Amino acid sequence: MAVADLDTIFKAYDIRGIVGSEIDAEACFAIGAAFGGHGRDHGAARIAVGRDMRPDGADLSAAFCRGATAAGVDVVDIGMCATEMVYFASGLLDIPGAMFTASHNPVGYNGIKLCGPGASPIGAGTGLEHIKARALSGPPRAATAGAVARRDLLDRYVEHVLSFVSPGALQPLRLAVDTANGMGGLVAPAVFDRLPFTVDYLHPELDGTFPNHPADPLKPENLRDVQDRVEAVSADAGLAFDGDADRVFVVDELSRPLSGSLTAALIATVMLERDPGATVVHNVICSRALEEVVEELGGRTVRTRVGHSFMKQAMASSRAVFGGEHSGHYYFRDNYGADSAMIAVMVVLEALSRHDGNLSDLAAPLDRYAASGEINTEVPDRSGAIGRVAAAFADCEQDRLDGLTVDCGRWWFNLRPSNTEPLLRLNLESSDPAGMAARVTEVLGLISPEAERIGGARP
Repeated sequence: MAVADLDTIFKAYDIRGIVGSEIDAEACFAIGAAFGGHGRDHGAARIAVGRDMRPDGADLSAAFCRGATAAGVDVVDIGMCATEMVYFASGLLDIPGAMFTASHNPVGYNGIKLCGPGASPIGAGTGLEHIKARALSGPPRAATAGAVARRDLLDRYVEHVLSFVSPGALQPLRLAVDTANGMGGLVAPAVFDRLPFTVDYLHPELDGTFPNHPADPLKPENLRDVQDRVEAVSADAGLAFDGDADRVFVVDELSRPLSGSLTAALIATVMLERDPGATVVHNVICSRALEEVVEELGGRTVRTRVGHSFMKQAMASSRAVFGGEHSGHYYFRDNYGADSAMIAVMVVLEALSRHDGNLSDLAAPLDRYAASGEINTEVPDRSGAIGRVAAAFADCEQDRLDGLTVDCGRWWFNLRPSNTEPLLRLNLESSDPAGMAARVTEVLGLISPEAERIGGARP
């Protein structure tokens, strides 16, 4: 594996690339040795390693483990799992963790998500660059190699997830659950089999070739199967997981998707009932409704940049009880500050069980604005485009916390560059659908009239 390829696969939040041409066993050995050495230098004698169901995950993670043990640390191998199970292992055992996954990317990709002891974030600015430099330089081997020990933590993880709800309060709900051949096919049954739910599973087989549809519930077309099943069986709710099952999108009994922001607002109401006056973290593209709901309930909000490392840092520094991202990541203080789709699901289902009505009724007071979803535009000169848009709205309130956020009163938007592609990402929200559509056209025209749009309205 050439040095240039390591440069390619280290991203802002994780490590990811095409298997064979960008990431292979040689690269994973070097990264494992670097991660093990980095952990050892910070007092960690062992690390946790897990992997998802992708066909090459076993070989790549084994190479990583060989590198880590060569660097002198022991490996707790938790086997095939959801990403949040690695965070759980890291928190439970207070050791660094590594998860082999490419999340929602298609077959052919793989990668590694890393965390420090206690599920603390590792990304750009929090250690990832040091691990990359160490992998590039070829760290020396330790005099005494570490060992690998297999450990099954699924039952402990399920008990942890269920500790966030009162199982006796759960009603016999009917659920449609699309795990998209991803790791939700492992964790969802492990949790739901203990509960009074009737569950219709779609694509539950663990298959990293994704034979049915991509494991990306952020795209509306990948929600169609679960929406159809909700309608066919008159389910109380539908759930759609991504490939490594750390993100989930919820569908109500009318087959309508709840946005990540709307789900976050619903969870925030529950967490603030339990912990009045607590802090809730959200990123810059979450709906304004989330801030309003938290403030109306006497809570405090902290706004941060998009991305798990920024969310986890903000969760820790503010001692927040909960954090939500529009992309379907939900963070919990009592989950070591890490994100968990299954905990989020359980909180929502308990709220629905306690509610005298349907999920659509429960969510309706929190759904206050018309949102564009994320619209991506290919722009060669991203900084120039952002400057042009900022100048056009100079009379509106602006900030540069993450890209450009413009607040014009009845409508607002965020425009930020992709970390990995020549794209600008627009998220816009307005008090009414017609106003939203008109403002989207206006802002897109300023970005680049001839630009190619990628994606569109999303849940």
